[in-house]
Amino acid sequence: MVDNKWKEAGYVTEPVPAGTDIKAEIRRMCKEKNAVIMAHYYTDGAIQDIADFVGDSLALAQQAAKTDADIIVMCGVHFMGETNKILCPDKKVLVPDLNATCSLAESCPAKEFGEFVKAHPEHTVISYVNTTAAVKALTDVVVTSGNAMQIVNALPKDEKIVFGPDRNLGNYINSITGRQMVLWDGACHVHEKFSLERILELKAAHPDAKILVHPECKGPVVKVADKVGSTAALLKFSQEDDAKEYIVATESGILHKMQQACPEKTFLPAPPDDSTCACNECNYMKLITMEKLYNCLRYEWPEIEVDKETADKAVKCINRMLEMSK
Repeated sequence: MVDNKWKEAGYVTEPVPAGTDIKAEIRRMCKEKNAVIMAHYYTDGAIQDIADFVGDSLALAQQAAKTDADIIVMCGVHFMGETNKILCPDKKVLVPDLNATCSLAESCPAKEFGEFVKAHPEHTVISYVNTTAAVKALTDVVVTSGNAMQIVNALPKDEKIVFGPDRNLGNYINSITGRQMVLWDGACHVHEKFSLERILELKAAHPDAKILVHPECKGPVVKVADKVGSTAALLKFSQEDDAKEYIVATESGILHKMQQACPEKTFLPAPPDDSTCACNECNYMKLITMEKLYNCLRYEWPEIEVDKETADKAVKCINRMLEMSK
């Protein structure tokens, strides 16, 4: 039963019974309810370890599109749950904490973005996957950091494009392709805060370390990178490259998988501009805990809903992305 205090909290607040083997119970409930747990690389390591599938935004969308589970538990942020629900309207989609929003998605309100689109007629609208369902409904094709360059390059060179919401990713694509996409002025609070000065100080202390950078970072940080790419691309690079040390400029949750894949290597989180912090974390991703995951499965709440009109519009741009990414 979902009571009002849970609705107000945005997650089930009931404590896990004393003595519960929480991992075993989560797996038991998954089997009993035909549920699948999906987790983003930025969630806590314990969440990643218990998940059925761990990936970046593109991989999570692809997995959702083909799953035969009755319930999808999306351990990530709200827009990821929305994307899963849009792709799987007949399935129950749960997110353990509705407060797990996304600063990048919040930087692009649908009403304002709609006015921005109207101000640029005859432009193809490309939106980053880190957006609400309402913004996706205004979009021609959605992209992730892993396929944005590929999809932009697939369009005619003279195509007029509006790109939102991440200005850093948009600027990076413009710099590589020579395009002049019109950019929405949004950004991710995690990637905006990486400090070039502190990264270079860390590099001076570890001269053989290679710098891995997510394209949501600011231009000066991107320019010092040995590799620029999505979380999945950075993970793959670290596995295939022969360096022994890496400075990683993206949300620090990815270091969990990097270290698991390459235990003999050293992965150093790139520092933010706050000198009191050693690494940069997404406080929204870290809202997803084992206790909330347990209760989410137990009570099958919080559930993600997307109204049919919005979903019918939004699914077109997501399906176009999946088709163009094959």
